[in-house]
Amino acid sequence: METRGAVLRSMGVDTPYAESMPLRVEPLQLEPPGPGELLVRVRAAGVCHSDLSVVNASRPRPVPMVLGHEAAGDIEAVGAGVTDFTVGDRVVFSFVPSCGRCSFCAEGRPVLCAPGAAANAAGTLLSGARRWRDAEGQACHHHLGVSAFAEYTVVSERSAVRIDPDLPAEVAALFGCAVMTGVGAAVNTASVRPGESVVIYGMGGVGLAALLGAVAAGAWPIVAVDPVAEKLALAQRLGASHVVQARDDDALTQIRAITGGGADYALETVGSEKVLEQAYFATARGGTTVTVGLPHPDRMLQIPAVSLVAEERSLRGSYMGSAVVSRDVPRFLALYRAGRLPVHELLTHRLALDDINLAFDRLARAEAVRQVILL
Repeated sequence: METRGAVLRSMGVDTPYAESMPLRVEPLQLEPPGPGELLVRVRAAGVCHSDLSVVNASRPRPVPMVLGHEAAGDIEAVGAGVTDFTVGDRVVFSFVPSCGRCSFCAEGRPVLCAPGAAANAAGTLLSGARRWRDAEGQACHHHLGVSAFAEYTVVSERSAVRIDPDLPAEVAALFGCAVMTGVGAAVNTASVRPGESVVIYGMGGVGLAALLGAVAAGAWPIVAVDPVAEKLALAQRLGASHVVQARDDDALTQIRAITGGGADYALETVGSEKVLEQAYFATARGGTTVTVGLPHPDRMLQIPAVSLVAEERSLRGSYMGSAVVSRDVPRFLALYRAGRLPVHELLTHRLALDDINLAFDRLARAEAVRQVILL
């Protein structure tokens, strides 16, 4: 079928993106879904820093690629052998397709699925296929098995979770990455308990979702750290008990004073090894630092090795919120419906697909929390 999508052909181009136009909305040919695959009409797609990391070459991926990974849509057709989905189902996408058979999937850690990771790195669907062709017939790669910046897309059934059809697509889309990653980091990876202290670095979409997760878990105090005053104000409105300006020379001293010597948990969502180092030292003895951000692969972290033993500190990575998507999307949605996760508060901009480069300029300048492309 013919459709339109935002294609990235070259990474690392100069900003502003509204002028350099790294993403071009092009006519595309989309092959029908193969066995175990779904054709989905994309309704809303979030603009995430992980997408920006591909555009600016911090997270290299094969090109040309139809970008986008955080979205919701409606199923238009199903491939052979699909039994868990039907035409008309509304779905949220998962950016890690889980095969259900590898050792990681078998032990309940599907976000580490080995075949899923290999397919994502290669820019294919879980089956190894590519369903995109440009106007000249050249194959285009899939982004994290989703490629949501398009009117239609084909995904593996292992990349989708069915949700209630009455949930607005612009809200549902955020559950595919920002909510799953941020809330999951707080409640799955860190397992924050009531009364434990949390400091969160970075008040973007994922950081604010982590804040919502910490609030829902009953953490206290909750310290939000960011250089942008407007984002700190939003963090307070969403439940942060304290805010700290990241550029303050005594930011770490402030955090230690607020938390009585250091936080039980520090969550880093920025994707900077320097911020991760600060987060590590913001915890108390015996504290846990959880990192969610994705720095450039060349970046290295330096911490005193002895502190891991002598102070029983922990440093943990959290990919996609350590989620089991089929479990966590429904329970996070239940919290949203109960008013415990006001995810809609993260939406700051709604825009059309043709404005995609403007959205990335806003994101690069930290002028937005979550922008959603409506299709």
